[in-house]
Amino acid sequence: MPTFTSFTTLTTFTTYDGTELAYRTLGEGAGEPLICLPGGPMRDAAYFGDLGGLAAHRTLVLLDPRGVGASAEPADPGTYRCDRQVGDVEALRAHLGLERIDLLGHSAGGNLATLYAAAHPDRVRSLVLVTSIGWALGLGTTDEEWDEAIEVFADQPWYADAHAALATIGPDTPLPRVLEIVAPFGYGRWDEAAREHAAAAEGQIRWEAASAYHGEGAYDPETTRRALTALTAPVLILAGEYDAGPTPARAAEIATCFPDAELVVQPGAGHFPWVDDAEAFVRPIAAFLDPEVRTVTVDGVRLAYRVSGPEGAPPVVLVHGRGESGTGWHGVGEALAADHRVYAPDLRGHGLSDRPGGYGFDDFRDELAGFLRALGLAGATVVAHSMGAGAACLLAQREPGLIGRLVLEEPPVFFPLDPPRPVAERPEGPLAVDWEVVTTTDAQLNAPDPAWREGLPAIKAPTLVLAGGPSSHVSQEHLTWLSERIPGARLVTIDAGHLIHEARPAEFLAVLREFGV
Repeated sequence: MPTFTSFTTLTTFTTYDGTELAYRTLGEGAGEPLICLPGGPMRDAAYFGDLGGLAAHRTLVLLDPRGVGASAEPADPGTYRCDRQVGDVEALRAHLGLERIDLLGHSAGGNLATLYAAAHPDRVRSLVLVTSIGWALGLGTTDEEWDEAIEVFADQPWYADAHAALATIGPDTPLPRVLEIVAPFGYGRWDEAAREHAAAAEGQIRWEAASAYHGEGAYDPETTRRALTALTAPVLILAGEYDAGPTPARAAEIATCFPDAELVVQPGAGHFPWVDDAEAFVRPIAAFLDPEVRTVTVDGVRLAYRVSGPEGAPPVVLVHGRGESGTGWHGVGEALAADHRVYAPDLRGHGLSDRPGGYGFDDFRDELAGFLRALGLAGATVVAHSMGAGAACLLAQREPGLIGRLVLEEPPVFFPLDPPRPVAERPEGPLAVDWEVVTTTDAQLNAPDPAWREGLPAIKAPTLVLAGGPSSHVSQEHLTWLSERIPGARLVTIDAGHLIHEARPAEFLAVLREFGV
């Protein structure tokens, strides 16, 4: 089996008809291979780049179709047809020595991925279709649907000229010129990055092969649909909100053709969603491909979470602080999972969950309530840190019966900060948190709702307050005040600073056990 490295390498293999095909591996040693089939159709896989950073999560195997990029031309040009390339994917799987594969298909490449899944359902572990036109399923976008969908761009300064150019397309218009005309409608924003990405297409597509790809006989939708009933692998359908082919509505219809499919619509994205918003593209795919991550939708927001421990054991929900994620509870969660069913969600704006905006403590409160209800966890023990503890405290006030036991590690007490925090400046580069979380919660900490303090006596859950001692930035006097206002609450100080569960996990766990967790 080939070795997957942390840099780009070019490797060749021989497919079923003797044609030598090439693929590149790209990744950071972060996961098992993900075979990626390019669209175009028949476009050099170089246009994928690193798929917006997905290579940080999985080793990408980027296949150049036959006759394209570094792959050799086949002896029979008829093998450019989509259905006749299914054997190429199977040959790649065998070459890689993989019993089952994770497979991603983009645009026209999604048809090839679909046909492969129909022909080899037992070889597919998971399937991701990215803005995939559903010709293989008989669900291609009509001209009328396409014309209606592109009206979303009508207020853009380039729209009038681009729309007028569409009328010049005829049966004799060369394919490169057609691609040039429709390119502005393929991106959520027709900005410099989109223009650069689109400009590379002409030199990356094998045009005569592209004409043959969807050729007569390539698809038998009824047969394919029947064959897909044997597919047990989960399927993720990712559509762009502004994409005209497929539209989100058509993508939803495509999802119904698979026994176990989930639809994600990326806001503000077009046909190349990793170009429009790389982080928003990577999060749902990385969560879907990670076997340790599950997702649940709460009030329209897709939340990632991890679960461990025996089914049927008493549930514990671990709620992280600002700028963190559920992975920060790994050590504590592993210990608790010995005799509990442990859930560690990524709150909105964090980790692999959606970043929809709306990040106040009250939003996190309502989200935590929705998470508990969605997973049937009413009465669970909630262990929460910092920002998450503030949200859990507010929830315990509003819905006293929803939380069984409550552990608040270094929570905000919602006295106005003195001096108030200045507006924080966003650091450069990608962040592990939506920066709006920081600005919104800082503003609330500077001027919190007085009701958030006044409601403390309404908490009925047995409550443990954990204080980090003098090295913490949280006022320890305020934590004492908080514990005195919650009926029956117990205050324990572990001199570890703000991150007690990370700095002193053994002591943290000992106190939880003594508390009855």
